[in-house]
Amino acid sequence: MLSQSATPDRHLDSLKTAVRLPGQSSTHIYYLHTSPEYPMKRLLCAGSGDIFYLGKVFRNGDLSPRHQVEFTMLEWYRLGFSLAEMMQETAEVIQVVLGNLPIEVLTYQQAFLQYANLANIHNATAAECRACLRAFNLPEVVGVEADDKALWEQLVLTEVIEPQLGVDRITCLSHYPAREAALAQISTGNPQEALRFEVFVHGMELANGYQELQEAGATHRRFQQSLQQRQADGVETVPLDNRLLAGLTDAGLPACSGVALGVDRLFSLAIGAHQLSEVMTFSIENA
Repeated sequence: MLSQSATPDRHLDSLKTAVRLPGQSSTHIYYLHTSPEYPMKRLLCAGSGDIFYLGKVFRNGDLSPRHQVEFTMLEWYRLGFSLAEMMQETAEVIQVVLGNLPIEVLTYQQAFLQYANLANIHNATAAECRACLRAFNLPEVVGVEADDKALWEQLVLTEVIEPQLGVDRITCLSHYPAREAALAQISTGNPQEALRFEVFVHGMELANGYQELQEAGATHRRFQQSLQQRQADGVETVPLDNRLLAGLTDAGLPACSGVALGVDRLFSLAIGAHQLSEVMTFSIENA
């Protein structure tokens, strides 16, 4: 769980600790992983084959009924799996715990049409997103630039669409905007879309997965873009995982898809709990 590097994702803040090693006078900074993605991909490059992790991950600054600083994640990778196959398997894993709920698959664009009456969200304007929020009688949002399309779009997604997803079903939402690809491949059929999906049940996001980006150069460029975003936002920069980049360069990542699933969220839905702390032996509040 400890690494000399950390995720550069602008929305994730890693916990860090000072490690003292024998024979060395100074301490070294190590980071607790926000996800096992990077070491798992190093193992995939080394020939591990299909692989899973079930254990703790850590995200600094996260605390709400649906968030904890320390929580349990199930993450797995399947060689040769397409995005559609990964969504299907993820839904089947969720069914093991929640029962035989029907499975719904929607693209990001279809969801905006179906639940927010926005026909083509990739080409919609910030003004159209603001009008959508007003049409659904949501409180006025202040402090957001009027022409910040990406942020207004995100507000429509979180405030209008997500609460309607996964009602008495498992909803797989796929083909997110390319700007939110993280380490997912870009669709060859539409460069505006990434081969990324999330899974929702009763309005709660349970899982996030990709058809994985394989190219070392593209991965490094995305890491650098994330670092630039952190700097622009005034967020502390972090050291990149150069061992992962070396593995991608030297051996290469096999064609695969991967997904991370929040176990505590899944169990909270199973028992009807309203907060993650209800399904955790020791939440951060009583650690």
